[in-house]
Amino acid sequence: MNKTPQIGAACLVLALGLPTASHAELAFTPADIIEWEPHSFAGETDYQLVEIDGREAIHAHCTEGTASGLFYEEDINLSETPILEWEWRVDETFSGIDETVKAGDDYAARLYVVDEHRILRWRTRALNYVWASEKEVGTDWPNAYASQARMIAVRSGDDAGSGWQTERRNVIEDFARYHDRDLDEINAVAIMTDCDDVGEEMAAWYGNIRFTSE
Repeated sequence: MNKTPQIGAACLVLALGLPTASHAELAFTPADIIEWEPHSFAGETDYQLVEIDGREAIHAHCTEGTASGLFYEEDINLSETPILEWEWRVDETFSGIDETVKAGDDYAARLYVVDEHRILRWRTRALNYVWASEKEVGTDWPNAYASQARMIAVRSGDDAGSGWQTERRNVIEDFARYHDRDLDEINAVAIMTDCDDVGEEMAAWYGNIRFTSE
């Protein structure tokens, strides 16, 4: 099942108020994220606003055959806020899979950022920051369904069970490196936990997401 955003997922329009923002920061709390637009690729991953470890979080739980995400589509000014920071937690990952082929294109946790071209859709590009199962941290590869999306292993199966992790990426630098694009904005961001290809249950937690200048 194609789980890349150029097949319409990034075209979802969010008819909600903007989250907390300032000149140097655009921040989303779990309470903001749970209101993002759901998009299903195969069934429905269950996303719930919960409290865990004394903090608010999104709990994502997918069962056999389900793959859906929560999408936010608004232009995000990378000139002002090029740094993407997010919090996530994964207690276990899949085992014995090949994430470079369609049968293994599932992730306990992933975060999309999208440079969307609504008219010339073939020009849409996406970065998928993933909590990989078998791939080593720092590995990258084209999505098994659509090469326009680049998969980047930010965490691996060896990190599962290590509690909350905070990640930081320079989105401008990553688009230049992985797609040879010089961007000053992106058009969508999303989270997704999916297990439709592997066919096993999986869960993850997502915390705050923010774009910042520092």
